[in-house]
Amino acid sequence: MTSLYPHGAMRRRIEIACRPGEARVAVEDDFHHFRITVRHLDGVATAAFAVTLRHPNAICPQASDRLAELVGMRLSESPAAVMQRTDARQQCTHMIDMAGLAVAAAARGVVRRRYEAQVPDRVEKRTHARLWRDGALALEWHIERGTITGPAPFAGREIGTGFTAWVAGSLEPELAEAALVLRRAVFISGGRRVDLDAPGNRTGPFGGCWAWQPERADLALRVVGSTHDFTSRPEVLTQEDAAWLAFEV
Repeated sequence: MTSLYPHGAMRRRIEIACRPGEARVAVEDDFHHFRITVRHLDGVATAAFAVTLRHPNAICPQASDRLAELVGMRLSESPAAVMQRTDARQQCTHMIDMAGLAVAAAARGVVRRRYEAQVPDRVEKRTHARLWRDGALALEWHIERGTITGPAPFAGREIGTGFTAWVAGSLEPELAEAALVLRRAVFISGGRRVDLDAPGNRTGPFGGCWAWQPERADLALRVVGSTHDFTSRPEVLTQEDAAWLAFEV
């Protein structure tokens, strides 16, 4: 299948900012622009919610309420810890991912952090995905279909089922976090291969997230025009979030 944006790349930026008692995460990519807040006291989450500035489906903003399930969990240096607190299929995938990063940043005492992912459009089902952390290259993978072909220690690993558990149990926390961030970017980059605004096209896996559960999938109407291409303008990602991340608003 040909890319909707040939010879381009999916770009994703994640900005994390923390102050005592509160962690904020902004994420923007071709398909999403969300802000997630986790508040905490004495090492325990006291509030978690999201604001959606751009989203693929009409009901996506309602998934923010599901993050309240994180209230009461202890902060953890592992972003995957939130998956033990809630059923990820009953959450917005991207909201719960970012909440995990917020929890981990608060637990580690991170003040500011930036992730930038680049996943070029596939050529013969291959791509070379890269992730920068605070401006320095943190991780890169050669990928064919759904398998990482290099470098070690990821070579031979499929990025599907079982990857999160392997990462959380086998890698040191910083590398594990980077791997989860890049894996999600690789997953969503596949959306560039289709025209999501075409009648009948879905924007998510049926049953895979809150919006696409059978009981509400009929309400997950496409927000036409919500996909943007940042191939040649990654610098504009999260620009609108600067004041929010600085806790000025």
